[in-house]
Amino acid sequence: MNKNPVVPFLLIFALGIGLIFFLSLYGLDQKEEIAGPDEEEATQEESANTGEFDAEAVAQQKCVSCHGDNLSGGMGPALNGQAFGAEEMHDAIKNGVPGTAMPGGLVLDDNIDEMVDYILSLD
Repeated sequence: MNKNPVVPFLLIFALGIGLIFFLSLYGLDQKEEIAGPDEEEATQEESANTGEFDAEAVAQQKCVSCHGDNLSGGMGPALNGQAFGAEEMHDAIKNGVPGTAMPGGLVLDDNIDEMVDYILSLD
């Protein structure tokens, strides 16, 4: 009755470490399948390839969380008052705005002009 209770815990520990090691090796072989393409990027790339870019849908998906409904202002500035010029908007969409929460690259480079045109048409 005086068996050492530490031995089963050490066996389980060793088995767990071994299992983690071998599963991680298996995961390395499957990393492309596990990662997969980002669904939003795949959708944007597909729409860019077919020439069907829906600027309003992209704005609703990516812009309204900061710029508010109808892009009338929220955490980010209002965009529907045309407070920014086309060139400034193009640069902000492509590269982001330093010192703010505006990230760059939300829209593929091929579609930035269409996005700027949509935003400028929001009066």
